Amino acid sequence: MSKEQSIMDRIYLDNAATTFPKPPQVVEAISSFLTGEGVNINRGCYQSAYRVEEQVYETRQLLCEMFHGPDCRNVIFTKNITESLNVLLKGYLKPGDHVIVSSLEHNAVMRPLKQLEKIGVTFSRAACDADGALLPGSLEACLQSNTRLVVMTHASNVCGTLMPLEQVGQFCRQHGLTFFADTAQTAGSFPIDMDAMHIDALAFTGHKGLMGPQGIGGFILAKGMKDKLEPLLSGGTGSLSHLEEIPDFLPDKFEPGTLNLPGILGLRAALLWLKQEGLDQVRSHELALTERFLAGLEPLEKEGYLNIIGLRDVLNRAAVVSIQTTSVELSEAAYLLDERYGIMTRVGLHCAPSAHKTLGVYPEGTIRFSFGYFNTEAHVDAALEALGEICGSKA
Repeated sequence: MSKEQSIMDRIYLDNAATTFPKPPQVVEAISSFLTGEGVNINRGCYQSAYRVEEQVYETRQLLCEMFHGPDCRNVIFTKNITESLNVLLKGYLKPGDHVIVSSLEHNAVMRPLKQLEKIGVTFSRAACDADGALLPGSLEACLQSNTRLVVMTHASNVCGTLMPLEQVGQFCRQHGLTFFADTAQTAGSFPIDMDAMHIDALAFTGHKGLMGPQGIGGFILAKGMKDKLEPLLSGGTGSLSHLEEIPDFLPDKFEPGTLNLPGILGLRAALLWLKQEGLDQVRSHELALTERFLAGLEPLEKEGYLNIIGLRDVLNRAAVVSIQTTSVELSEAAYLLDERYGIMTRVGLHCAPSAHKTLGVYPEGTIRFSFGYFNTEAHVDAALEALGEICGSKA
């Protein structure tokens, strides 16, 4: 297979990193803005700026509707979910605070917490089992007198196992704790209700399940959270320009500088597309592919060619499957999948060392296959056939 071939001629199974392809409406929206408007909002006093401002407002409304947020003004845009989590964690936590996380967390949570350790913030990891499921009683075991926050991923980016956010939210309410949710692997395919799940701040990224472009993400704050967070960044907002102090109202308090308007309008188009397709339809299709892949992996595992990491069915999981090959090195298998068969995956440690330790695959890592809405059964079958040939020839 020629290296010059377009990605569209290959099989993309790395949707947990970023979804591809995007709906055509997303590309059209970005191009239309850059060629037809291209203006800033909150600054220009002319019709083009007002039109774009309306579209940004609509994007906030769509996100608020999707996640059952309290008010579209509580939707804050950032570059990505990593920035969102940094703003939330560093804006909320103080020296002496204690945090509970799961043992599956991504470095987007863990690295900010490691930084905050230097000023006296501590954290404990609630234990998960070898399949990634949160163990009963693990939250209670971590509870301390100075515990102030629980922050947790909705689904592991390594094995796809879902965390019981509603139960975690109830635990937080019972103990007077704040709850932050990382929805990087579930937003756009799983229903998430901030109110029902008692989520105080929900972090999202636009370029994964929400089907938008890279470079746009954000967070949504529950009522009462605005005054509990200090802004991580400050600068011009286009509002209260006669003052040098940071505006105290939303979203301006957390949105300094020029917004990524091409990204926001691309995300708007993606959200409208998702609304039309339906989250249930997206999730059903992705999990059907996951189920087909898991079923096809079982004979290869019985032959001793590979090991499936995590859950063996599609209950309580996202469309992410990790394996370890036994007859061939992981890196070689991933290279051959790409070079010989045009199948794109991710190999190694997936920015979540604690998750890999929990799942028993540290420090080797895994090959991760992650399915998206535009993948097909033929893609799954091609991946299974390729794995069989690669692993079988090396046995």
